[in-house]
Amino acid sequence: MRSARNALEVDQLSRVFDVSAPWLNRMIDRKPKRYLRAVQDVTFVVERGKCLALVGESGCGKSTVARLVTGLYRPSEGAIVFGPSSDGRPMEAQMIFQDPHASLNPRWRVGDIIAEPIREFGLREGSDAIDGRVAELLHTVGLSPDDAKRFPHEFSGGQRQRISIARALASEPEFLVCDEPTSALDVSVQAQILNLMRKLQDELGLTYLFISHNLAVVRHMADRIAVMYLGRIVEAADTEALFANPQHPYTQLLLQTIPDVVSPNRNRQMMGGEPPSPLEPPTGCAFHPRCPIATEICQSIAPDVRPRQGGGTIACHLASRD
Repeated sequence: MRSARNALEVDQLSRVFDVSAPWLNRMIDRKPKRYLRAVQDVTFVVERGKCLALVGESGCGKSTVARLVTGLYRPSEGAIVFGPSSDGRPMEAQMIFQDPHASLNPRWRVGDIIAEPIREFGLREGSDAIDGRVAELLHTVGLSPDDAKRFPHEFSGGQRQRISIARALASEPEFLVCDEPTSALDVSVQAQILNLMRKLQDELGLTYLFISHNLAVVRHMADRIAVMYLGRIVEAADTEALFANPQHPYTQLLLQTIPDVVSPNRNRQMMGGEPPSPLEPPTGCAFHPRCPIATEICQSIAPDVRPRQGGGTIACHLASRD
């Protein structure tokens, strides 16, 4: 899978969390340890200068993958390999978090927040050079250099997310992990942030791993989409191919949730039941309790990941084969 074209290669990535009760409680109640497999055997690549989107319902493991890629979690199994940067060293990654209000220090001025990674990495020498770089970054994300003197609570949600982007860019990364960066924003502000991110990608040659549950946003941002369900990738393909011909039943049901201006009252098949608990996943295919076309084999045997008709990969017993 190693290729100089790839910014990131993830191979058979898994993460297991110990969610057991304290030892004394388990001894009194005579209960065993409990483990949650949040991510299981996830494999994908992100090409340089491209955007791969991970999509799925809340709790499917996509944010856990984001934290694994950025080193906030350590993988239980598998490998995460970044391609070489322009200077030959492994590519550096930064993360844009979902909630800018929670991810920005409320006691620091904006200028100090953005300047911190510049100082820590020694990217500029002297306060004048650092202040100049902060002003440049604020201008890059559509804010005024004078905003460096203000505190995060003095800004709107969209402006705070711009500050988060400026802070992520301060360490001069080539790879950005974006964990639902627009989900807490109004629709009009979402469009502004997404357009800004596309503009920065073109101007700076950035590579994105974009996490979202909003397929309309993903279609605007991503070159390729990987659909996750209960810790696994069930279908992956180029964006237009996936939207034109979704083949996994879960992907088909997800796409039906996108509002359609042309046919707002169209008949849509509803997804049955609640997502199963990752603590007690179903046997066989994890999606079979909610799948409208599941058969007996789906209940007993987990499907292998195989080539998808038209390109990409899929994990489904019933999807058409090439």
